[in-house]
Amino acid sequence: MSINWFPGHMHKAQKEIRLLLPEVDLVIEVLDARLPYSSQNPLLQKLRGQTPSIKLLNKSDLADDVLNQIWIEELQKDKTVKAYAVNSSDAGLIKQIPQWCLDWFPMREVNKKPIQVMIMGIPNVGKSTLINLMAERVIAKTGNEAAVTKRQQRIKLPGNVLLHDTPGVLWPRFDNQNSAYRLAVTGGIKDNIVEAEDKAFFLAEYVMVAYKAAIVERYNIDVMPSEPYDLLVKIGQQRGALRTGGRVDLTRISSLFLNEFRTGVIGRITLETPEMMRVELEEVDRLLAAKAAKEAVRKAQPKGSR
Repeated sequence: MSINWFPGHMHKAQKEIRLLLPEVDLVIEVLDARLPYSSQNPLLQKLRGQTPSIKLLNKSDLADDVLNQIWIEELQKDKTVKAYAVNSSDAGLIKQIPQWCLDWFPMREVNKKPIQVMIMGIPNVGKSTLINLMAERVIAKTGNEAAVTKRQQRIKLPGNVLLHDTPGVLWPRFDNQNSAYRLAVTGGIKDNIVEAEDKAFFLAEYVMVAYKAAIVERYNIDVMPSEPYDLLVKIGQQRGALRTGGRVDLTRISSLFLNEFRTGVIGRITLETPEMMRVELEEVDRLLAAKAAKEAVRKAQPKGSR
C-alpha cells in the first residue's frame, strides 16, 4: 500500500511557510525523536538556506537514549543547526528554548526589534504543547491526534522573541515509503489513513530485530517468531485478543501493539538510524532518477506512438 496524506489546509500552510521563511531570523523544527529523519520537512531543507535552525527532538523520553545523542551529532554536522533532545514533561528545559534562540544572535540587543522565529513540525509531534510551555500560558490547542493546529499565529515569548506558529504539515508526496510508514506508526499520519494491521506489521518487523530484548521481556516470548504476523498472533493469544472460535483478532491486537509502542510501554525505541537514512536516501535518488529517465523517453516519443 502506497501512503499519501496531504489535506487542503496543509497545502495552504505550505504556501504560507514559503512566504514567511525569508522574513524570519531563525527556524525551530520540532522533530519526533523516534524518527528524526522521517519527521524532517524536505521543503524546509530546500528553502531554509543559511537561516539558522534549532532542531528539537521531541518525545525523546520515548526514544532510544543512545540514538538520541547519535542523531544530535548527525544533525549538527550542518553548522547552521543546533539540536536538542526535549520532552514535554521537562518544563524547565522547554522554558530555555527562547534563550537558545537568543544565543544565535549575541550582538542583538534585547530592547531592539524582536527576533523573528518560525516554529514548524509534522502533525502530532507535540509542537503545541511545547509552545504553551515556552509561553508559560495556554495559547496553542493541543490534542493526541494529527493536524490539530490549522492556522498560523504569532506569540510573544520571553527575551523579545516573536514566535510564528505554523500548522503541522507533511508533504504532497512520500518518495520514501519507509518514512511514510514510520510516520503512520507514530501517529504523524491520521490513523484512519492506514490500517492498524499494516502499521503493526511494519513496526513488528523492525523491533523484532532492532529491539528483540525489549519485545521478549514485554511479551514474555520464549522463542522469537521469524515473521511479524506470527509475533502478533503470539501476543494476541497471550492477551486473549480472540474472535469466536479462538482466532486472534488482528485488528485489536495490532491497535494494542501500536498503543504500547506509542506510549513507551514496550521500551524506548527509535525507528531509524543515520545509516538507515543514508541508505534510503540513495535508494530514493536511484528510483527518482529511473523514473525521470523513463518519463524523458516517453516524452521523446512521437505523440501518436505513446
